[in-house]
Amino acid sequence: ADYSQDEKALLGACDCSQIVKPSGVHLKLVLRFQDFGKAMFKPMRQRREEETPEDFFYFVDFQRHNAEIAAFHLDRILDFRRVPPTVGRLINVTKDILEVTKNEVLQSVFFVSPASNVCFFAKCPYMCKTEYAVCGNPHLLEGSLSAFLPSLNLAPRLSIPNPWIRSYSFDGKEEWEVNPLYCNTVREIYPYSNSNRLLNIVDMAIFDFLIGNMDRHHYEMFTKFGDDGFLLHLDNARGFGRHSHDEISILAPLSQCCIIKRTTLLRLRLLAEPEYRLSDVMRESLLQDPLAPVLTEPHLLALDRRLQLILDAVGKCIDTFGEATVVANDTAQPQSAQHRAKAGT
Repeated sequence: ADYSQDEKALLGACDCSQIVKPSGVHLKLVLRFQDFGKAMFKPMRQRREEETPEDFFYFVDFQRHNAEIAAFHLDRILDFRRVPPTVGRLINVTKDILEVTKNEVLQSVFFVSPASNVCFFAKCPYMCKTEYAVCGNPHLLEGSLSAFLPSLNLAPRLSIPNPWIRSYSFDGKEEWEVNPLYCNTVREIYPYSNSNRLLNIVDMAIFDFLIGNMDRHHYEMFTKFGDDGFLLHLDNARGFGRHSHDEISILAPLSQCCIIKRTTLLRLRLLAEPEYRLSDVMRESLLQDPLAPVLTEPHLLALDRRLQLILDAVGKCIDTFGEATVVANDTAQPQSAQHRAKAGT
């Protein structure tokens, strides 16, 4: 067990600026298994039934371990498959972390609470004091485990600012928040001008709207596939915070650009059908997780409501610009693929 790369960056122990943007407000650890596989561990900070307070800004919200788990299942149901495999686990913080870590700093932040529970916290600039510690009961603690991506040596990747990044101040506004024609500007900027990158951004916005994640300031891509590679949907722990609120602004890439992949639209329409209702499919999928039930029923039902809002937004775009303009046909094979198929026969 060890600190993650961004905690180490905050402590000055490594230069991880290529792939992490340390915030200093969260507690997560890297667990290495006997077969040398690695997973990111995010401990439980909130109970499932607790909603994010209305007065919380998205950039001070807690991370939720169950959101990471649910996001993986939703991403797979949507057939995006861009979230690394994530599963819930009960961790013995004494045996699985304290007694195995070789990091003296990590060892030093463990303590026994007045309730005789074993607790620990992180060393970082902001919310990492003992009052923000996480505690076992007395040793067992729920958390999410997310599979690590391949090392940067094997699979280099880039971290790229999201064109629809939000303002991370209390009163500032980004251009997209005040200019409804902002997408016209984005379309003129490489690589959004000549690739399917913008369509992938819309996919990501749809995914984030369904989970209620307002904190997508960057996205990552493997460099091997060039401009047309898919976006990695990493770090989803700020999703599923408020089931009672639908943050329509997350859909800005869709509503401002009025484009969507045909495959994405077909999948969304399928999940709106009574026999394949999204909430039902999610409920069934999440039952496979060791920490089931992962989401409360109001969060599951919110998925159906938000799905309909997405389809309504697409419908408005089609009414305005026509289906041929709005729906991008990503089901057709490129010419090179067709040529190879013919050559193979």
